[in-house]
Parts: sequence; structure tokens; C-alpha cells
Amino acid sequence: MTKRMLIGLLLAAGLGLQPALAENSTRVPGHTIHHNALSTSLLAPDVARSYGIQRSPNRGLLNVSVIRDVPGTPGTAVTAQVEATSRNLQGQIREIAMREVREGTAIYYLGEFPVEHGETLRFDLKVRPQGAAASYAAELSQEFFTR
Repeated sequence: MTKRMLIGLLLAAGLGLQPALAENSTRVPGHTIHHNALSTSLLAPDVARSYGIQRSPNRGLLNVSVIRDVPGTPGTAVTAQVEATSRNLQGQIREIAMREVREGTAIYYLGEFPVEHGETLRFDLKVRPQGAAASYAAELSQEFFTR
């Protein structure tokens, strides 16, 4: 499966199942950080298998990519140091291990985590694009439905 297929799936999920997927981007000096979260049960079995992702209504997937802004183009994917944590409404914090995936010129970071039905998670990201002098914060919230 290609990154285009994964992104297409994420976009389709976002258009058709809005509560199931949060898609956000955060603009920082010279870069745009794209970030979203969804239930892994929304992934097609072959897509999940090709990325080594466990499909389950009780598993979530965080997807982060960093694009260097290039005027007149969609930008260029760059490597980054990506740290992620989630926080539930009770204040419990969980670190999310992120792994880098490269496919051609595409670079993105994936992290899996457990979720419960009706759980809302706030994700805090710390992202340092390659060559950047500083790290940048980004955040998103997502409610997960497991049934």
C-alpha cells in the first residue's frame, strides 16, 4: 500500500465519519505539522497489515507529518523528532511511541495506543523538524467510539 492510499483512507474517513477522525495542522515558522487520530478499526485490513498496525476498535492511531513550506508548491516532507503524549479527561497521561515511515519522498510518524468507548483524548505533540533550531508544540483532541 502507498502513502497516497493511507492518506486517501484518512481523508475519506474524515469526510464520511467526522466523529471518527480529527484532522488538524499547525503552522510553525517554515513548516506545517499535519496531525490526525483515528480508530485502527477504520483501516482496511491490507493497509493495516502493510504498516504493521493492529486493527481493533480499542486501538487508536496517531499520524503526524512535517512539511517544509516551499512557496508555489505543496511543500516538501522532512524528517523530525516527534514526541507524543495523550491525556484523557481524568488527567491520565500516556506516552505514545512514534515510529518513522518512509515511502518514496513521503515521511510520516505513526503511533498506536489503547482507547475505550466514548473516550476523548487530547494529544500533545513536541515536534522538531530537521534543521530547525527549536521544537514546536501542537495539539489535537479526538473522541473515540469503539462499538
